[in-house]
Amino acid sequence: MENNLAGLTSAVLVGQQTDTLITTRVKNVQVTVEGFAGDKHAGLTHPADSRTPFCPRGTQIFNDRQVSIVSLEELAIVAASLDLPELLPEWLGANLLLSGIPDLTRLEPGARLFFSSGAVLYVTHSNNPCSGPGKIIQSRFPDRDGLTAAFVKHAMHRRGLVAVVDLPGQIAEGDTVKVIWKNRYRYQD
Repeated sequence: MENNLAGLTSAVLVGQQTDTLITTRVKNVQVTVEGFAGDKHAGLTHPADSRTPFCPRGTQIFNDRQVSIVSLEELAIVAASLDLPELLPEWLGANLLLSGIPDLTRLEPGARLFFSSGAVLYVTHSNNPCSGPGKIIQSRFPDRDGLTAAFVKHAMHRRGLVAVVDLPGQIAEGDTVKVIWKNRYRYQD
């Protein structure tokens, strides 16, 4: 993968409802050190869960999953492999839909995403697929059996990234985004 990649912010999404994984598209979002303003996953800490079995469940730990990012191209690949007409980022609980960055999910932890509206995100790790989005996809296509498990299998290495806020600012639909890593970080050109 190249050291300098660029793409486009195709959608910005916020999850305001605590009873569902589904997010809602917005034109832009204020980004703070805690994450996306108004998003249910924002916060400097979160309760330990199944992703952190080394901590007692419910213990407050560092939130390294403030923002969920998916790729338009990778969603199209997963949709095609599931023989679905589409796979929307809302169904996966994503906060950002990016396009133009090949193999987004394979970006290394430590990569920084610089958005033209001013915010910078720090990639913490790839986002492994789980049954939560699979259940939402299954509910959208009730005539297709087995989509929950099939999503987990087909989305492996294509489920996107999670990140934390490195530099507060704003992110808007249509923003360009530059990916920079390996000690090549500069906040100004």
